[in-house]
Amino acid sequence: MMTKKDRLKASIKACFSLFRIKTASSFQYRMAGLAGATTSIFWVLIEMVVYTIFYTYANNKESGAIATLTLKQVISYAWLTQVLFLMQPMNIDSEILSKITNGDVGIEMCRPLDLYFHWFSKTAASRFTPLIWRGSIVLIFGMLMPSSYRLSAPASFLGFFCMLLSVLIALLLCTSYAMLTCAIRLNISWGDGPTYIMMLIGGVLSGTYLPLQLWPKFMQGFLLLQPFAGYLDIPLRLYIGTLLPKDIFFAIGIQLMWTIIFIIAGRILMSKRLKTIIVQGG
Repeated sequence: MMTKKDRLKASIKACFSLFRIKTASSFQYRMAGLAGATTSIFWVLIEMVVYTIFYTYANNKESGAIATLTLKQVISYAWLTQVLFLMQPMNIDSEILSKITNGDVGIEMCRPLDLYFHWFSKTAASRFTPLIWRGSIVLIFGMLMPSSYRLSAPASFLGFFCMLLSVLIALLLCTSYAMLTCAIRLNISWGDGPTYIMMLIGGVLSGTYLPLQLWPKFMQGFLLLQPFAGYLDIPLRLYIGTLLPKDIFFAIGIQLMWTIIFIIAGRILMSKRLKTIIVQGG
């Protein structure tokens, strides 16, 4: 008979296996990754033109945002945003959503593995693969651009290391929020609208569409402490130097706090929903 410790080890091993299998299968879609990278590069070029015009013609005395970030920092932020936003949950994993809508959740519940962490592993893998394949293309292109539009080097080597650590935690944060929206979707029979709205709010408040440090000054405290800053704004602040390596424990602490909150909320909600779930389809 397996002990509790043995079951935990088996579950962890199974989750890592699922993550590895899902990651390997996702690498098959190379042309889709190349097309996505082209879109990201084109988007950054548009953003750089807009930011350059803004920084060239805005009145420095009236715009506190310009004093917060330099143009070089904003350009680096834009390049890296097109890499890190790939981790963000823009929708529920297609395989999981299909199981929910087709009534296959009942089969999933029969597996000898906690359903939450089963789906957590698959969701994390689906967020991780484009970060490596599509993101690497964007990074290479950004480093080869002319100096005015090039991805700048990190503010410091230690800051770069802190940024990498923060990115790993950001992956867990993004996945935990995706699982929370997935748990909400479990018992909804009238469409995906609520989950898409939740994910869109996360994208806006993460700094994907506009660096959070360019938002109004009176909102800065809230923007840094709210959960979605941990998606990409906090790692990028460490890269460009507006958050120093000495602030790493504060920065990672915010990310870990919200990750734990989302995991607990997601597990509790999923457990309740599975007890009363209506299996759709057939």
